[in-house]
Amino acid sequence: MSLNDAHAFAFSLATTLMVAIVIFEAGDGSLSVMPANEFDGDATAILCEIDPFTP
Repeated sequence: MSLNDAHAFAFSLATTLMVAIVIFEAGDGSLSVMPANEFDGDATAILCEIDPFTP
């Protein structure tokens, strides 16, 4: 997934679920998104966090 695709997907999830979403780089170099409260990996892998409650 490209960074643009990951960002669009994360924004869509954040506004739909109304939870903070993180974009992170997995060990194999691919990008993925998931709710921030479920991410328990390395904090340095996080590229971006999208919070629907921040203006």
